[in-house]
Amino acid sequence: MKQIFLTHAKYLQDKDKKIVALLDTLSNDDREKDRGGYYKSLSELFRHIAGAQGIFLGALQSSLPADYKAKSLSLPDAKALPEGVLTETQWKEIKAFSERANQALVDILNSLSDGDLKIQTKWFTGDMVPLSYVLSQLLVHTVHHQGAISQILDEMKIDNDFSGISARFL
Repeated sequence: MKQIFLTHAKYLQDKDKKIVALLDTLSNDDREKDRGGYYKSLSELFRHIAGAQGIFLGALQSSLPADYKAKSLSLPDAKALPEGVLTETQWKEIKAFSERANQALVDILNSLSDGDLKIQTKWFTGDMVPLSYVLSQLLVHTVHHQGAISQILDEMKIDNDFSGISARFL
């Protein structure tokens, strides 16, 4: 089970890099333009993905027993992300945050065993759930919003293809 999560985490990491590469080809005004969605701009949507990853990672890490290697990993702090319309410098901060969050997810997964995925943690609703549930939600959440970015890029007639998991992630 851990290997499945790790494969998906590496895929999401790669996909975020591809999204950033495409968004970097746009002007800051194009990234910041209101596209009519809940998360109005492409940069706001990407910031939401990165920030949520930081929050999920914190929940995962805090659920682990004190002696776990992943407990000592340095995680990016989602509270430090800039809000509102981004400057070019703030866009770079979001990109760096995303890279750190994606790598932290891979590092945490590499430090866990299949049995660790059964560790119970408190979910946002107050329910106790296994770590595997939190990981599933993180992955689904990220894919959902990456799909929204893909849709906006399609509407902008910007070629993108984030579908499919390559065997290179195994």
